[in-house]
Amino acid sequence: MTQPTRAADLVAKRLYEAGCRHAFGMPGGEVLTIIDALEQAGIEFILCKHENAAGFMAEGVHHVNGAPGILVATVGPGAMNGVNVVANAHQDRVPMIVLTGCVDADEALTYTHQVLDHRAVFDEITKATFTLTAEGADIIADKAVGIATEGREGPVHIDVPISVADAVASPKPRRRAEASPTVPAPDDLATATAWLSQTARPVIVAGLDVLKDGSAATLQAFAEARGIPLVTTYKAKGVLPEDHPLCLGGAGLSPLADTHLLPFVQAADLVICVGYDPIEMRPGWREVWDPAETRVIDITAVPNDHYMHQAGLNFVADTGATLTAMDSAARPDVWQGGEIAQVQDALAQAFPRDEEWGPGAVIALCNEMLPKDTIATVDSGAHRILLSQMWRCHQPKGLVQSTALCTMGCAVPLAMGAKYASPDRCVVSFSGDAGFLMVAGELSTAAEHGLNTIFVVFVDASLALIELKQRQRQMANRGVDFARHDFAAIGQAFGGFGHTVTNRDELRAALQEAQSAETFTVIAAVIDKNSYDGRI
Repeated sequence: MTQPTRAADLVAKRLYEAGCRHAFGMPGGEVLTIIDALEQAGIEFILCKHENAAGFMAEGVHHVNGAPGILVATVGPGAMNGVNVVANAHQDRVPMIVLTGCVDADEALTYTHQVLDHRAVFDEITKATFTLTAEGADIIADKAVGIATEGREGPVHIDVPISVADAVASPKPRRRAEASPTVPAPDDLATATAWLSQTARPVIVAGLDVLKDGSAATLQAFAEARGIPLVTTYKAKGVLPEDHPLCLGGAGLSPLADTHLLPFVQAADLVICVGYDPIEMRPGWREVWDPAETRVIDITAVPNDHYMHQAGLNFVADTGATLTAMDSAARPDVWQGGEIAQVQDALAQAFPRDEEWGPGAVIALCNEMLPKDTIATVDSGAHRILLSQMWRCHQPKGLVQSTALCTMGCAVPLAMGAKYASPDRCVVSFSGDAGFLMVAGELSTAAEHGLNTIFVVFVDASLALIELKQRQRQMANRGVDFARHDFAAIGQAFGGFGHTVTNRDELRAALQEAQSAETFTVIAAVIDKNSYDGRI
């Protein structure tokens, strides 16, 4: 006998159409129908140990398959546990559908236990928030997918009342066609091509809109044809392979890297911002150039309301289509003084890969030994700044991190999500010991699902970046150091493998074992807490 279609079924069907195959969360009685509908639609629900980690797993899946992530949270504390990861998705431009259960409106009039206004909480940190209705379920689901994935991507929240999820609903298919890629107006395009024809020192600053537009190949061809060097934000690392002769690596949080990159960018006579979203950047990148003196072309998904920089030409357009339209310009010889190689050499010397031991040695050896198509994730802290400069990506999304909100505790669940979506690829996470402790319980999830992810932990028993700032301000050491813990034993206790390493030989052996292991591996790399001095 055919079961009636529930409102929750219509939501689940639309998410499946959008390419979603995994959902993550912690169930409560208010979301049981949602979970049942997702499973029946072909979307696997994965029980996590905390909603914040669940959301980062959902994001990790998105970075592999491109579909929106799905976070499921129950009423009250469940929904509130997800606030951090939803705010992260909003600032880091991650499409995510946040499904929360709630009590029915009539029930909430006289019943207060765990009841609060979810939509009021999520309104500030999502692109849109809806309350599901039975008759409008299909339309709300389609709107949610469209809003999450179009323009500058981000999270959308749907609050699902208990009785509505179970209510019989009739499909009212509304499938909005995707918008065609847009290009600049002819007059502005003519100005851009004239500037390209006249430039002698152009530079490209590329950002995460290139990932959204899928225009990495177009960008690479454009840069190669014109000999234009390219700087990326951390999120956009790999849009040009980082061993490419035109690649100047990532920028964002490293004052050391900025001492070499900023003078080079300021020496340019044409700056082309391709999908560059400065929400990833430190204050040192604020108003780096003067558009009255330097020609600047900005190609982005949304108008500039950040005021981190200004441009002479502002194109709200598709990055790939715009570069293709600009490619008719003449191709003058550029950077004839060897400046590109000089900056690359300076950066290589600033971030050496041959130190005997320390965080740089850990990063360099992992990058050397793991396959080129490895997906790496990294938590916030001093190690992230160093790794973002040293880790060489050979394809887009080879390094995933929280670059705008910069939240701790993200690397482990991001890596797990990536492994769910791409079980045959090598996936490695890099965490500080404090960030790892925030999410250590999710190792049980990795064990339960047979994920052979590699979790590298930098063990220095300190919030190294904050401790460094504390010393720089000549303040007493307070609230930044903590006890050392046996992270290898923690991994073993949850059913994985564990190694404590104190030198390159031990790390090399641990990496060799981890790559052939059938379950996850925790590698605890013991370093000195002052290892980052002068390195970031």
